[in-house]
Amino acid sequence: MAVFDGVSKSFGKVRAVQDLGFELTAGETVALLGPNGAGKSTSFDLLLGLRDPDRGSVSLFGGTPRQAITDGRVGAMLQSGGLMPEVTVREMVALGCDLHPRGHRVDEIMKRAGIDDIGDRKVDRLSGGQTQRVRFALAIAGDNDLVVLDEPTTGMDVTSRQSFWTSMKEQAEAGRTVLFATHYLEEADSVADRVLVLHKGRLLADGTAAEIKARAGLRRISFDLAEPAAPGALEQLPGVVSLDGGAGHTVRIRSNDADATVAAIYRAGLYPRGLEVTGLGLEQAFLAITDEADEADARSSTNEGER
Repeated sequence: MAVFDGVSKSFGKVRAVQDLGFELTAGETVALLGPNGAGKSTSFDLLLGLRDPDRGSVSLFGGTPRQAITDGRVGAMLQSGGLMPEVTVREMVALGCDLHPRGHRVDEIMKRAGIDDIGDRKVDRLSGGQTQRVRFALAIAGDNDLVVLDEPTTGMDVTSRQSFWTSMKEQAEAGRTVLFATHYLEEADSVADRVLVLHKGRLLADGTAAEIKARAGLRRISFDLAEPAAPGALEQLPGVVSLDGGAGHTVRIRSNDADATVAAIYRAGLYPRGLEVTGLGLEQAFLAITDEADEADARSSTNEGER
C-alpha cells in the first residue's frame, strides 16, 4: 500500500533520512517514534509528496504520492500550516468536505471529531486542543484509505485524547491505515499495532510494542533496602546497565540479566524488600534502543579518528 524503498533525503549537510525502508499494509495502525530531529516530519513530507527523495522511491497504492493525494485516498493532519482565519469551524470543515473527491457529510465529520458544539466559533479563536480537533476533522473529511497524523494530540486534555483515539480506532476498524507520530509513548503502546523507531534518520526498530520492548533486552528491578547499600556495591552487580537511588533506601535497576542481578543481590547480603522484576515500558525500551545507537555511533567516530 505504502512503500519506502531505500529513501534518503538531505538538507545541506544534514541527512534527515538515511536509506529508509518499510511498508505499510491496509488496516493497520502504525506509530512512528523518534526524538526531535529523527526524521519523522521529513518522512511524512516524503510520504505526502510534499518533498522528493534524493535517493530511493516512495510509492502509495502503486503510484506516486501526489497521485494518491489527487485521488483523495490520503488524509493528513500535520503540525505545519495554519487554518483560514475569520471563518467558522463549520465553514472550514464544510470546505474540506466539499473539496474532497469522496467527501463526507459535514455534520457527520464534526460529530466524529468532537467539534459539533463549536461550529459557530471562528477558527482563529480556538484553544490548542480545539484547533487540533479541527485539523483532525479535515484529515477525515473524505473517504480516505490512509490517514497520516503528526503529533495529533498535542494540546489536548486527557478526555479529548481518549475521545480522539476512540475515533481513530473506528477509522482502523473500517479498514483504513493509520500512521501517526507522537511524543506520548503510552499512546503508541496502547493504540498501535506496529511501532517504527526512527533515530537520526535511520530505522532502528520495526515491530509490535511487545517486540520493541523485548528487543531492548532489559528488565527493570526495583526494591527497598532497610539501610543504604555500601558505595559501589550495587553498581558492581552483574547485568546492571543503569541504577537509580543507589545511595538511598529505594533502588531501581535496569539489567540485561535480571536472574544474575537478583541472585547477586542476595549473595551480597542486601536483603531487598518488595522486590519486583518487570519488563521495560515502551518509553524505557525506546530510550535503550536509541542510547545503544548513539553509543555505536560514538565508537565508530572514535575508531575513524584513530585511523
